[in-house]
Amino acid sequence: MGNAQGHQSAPPRVTAHDRAILDLKVQRDKLRRYQKKLAAVVVQETAVAKHHLANGDKKRALIALKMKKHQESLIEQTDMQLLTLEQMTETIEFALIEQDILEGLKKGNAVLNDIHKEMNLDDVQKLMEDTADAIEYQNEIDEMLSGKLNESDLQDIEDELDALVAQEVDTVPQVPETQLLIATKNPILNLPDVPITELTAATTITKKKVVNNRTEELLPA
Repeated sequence: MGNAQGHQSAPPRVTAHDRAILDLKVQRDKLRRYQKKLAAVVVQETAVAKHHLANGDKKRALIALKMKKHQESLIEQTDMQLLTLEQMTETIEFALIEQDILEGLKKGNAVLNDIHKEMNLDDVQKLMEDTADAIEYQNEIDEMLSGKLNESDLQDIEDELDALVAQEVDTVPQVPETQLLIATKNPILNLPDVPITELTAATTITKKKVVNNRTEELLPA
């Protein structure tokens, strides 16, 4: 009995390889969660841009779309980093890629930090507000993004803004041109019709009253 206990197998030793793979998986899962939250923020920023366009504020709508574009680029970075982590996690030859894994973890942490800063819905709410603090924040965001977006990004933003403007125009009810022309040229046609039978009856009654009055005047008192 004692010998059996003495020969119990020792718990498996956690190697540096195991620890590195675990770190990669933990970071991968965090990236996925943060990516989903950031995607929700991007949806909200589209709504903010539409809100400002509906109120005729094109400048603030453009700021919201710039913020959205910046965060979409972070989501793309996350996709690339996730792919890198997946490949590293599945790699067996750890000794050959140990330094690459450490570098991958370093880049992953940088991406996580960037995403964490960007996924605050309270900051999105500031893009809609008209207070002095909110407007100052919006201007700071606009200035900060001007150095992070390239010409291609800015063109994409302008195209998206034009598309949102077109959507706003499409939602305004249009009066058919034929009806508008008829109403303009013949305004009298829009007046309600008086029934002919009622008009004829009223005229006949009036004539009878006039004849009766004249007859009474001719008769001797």
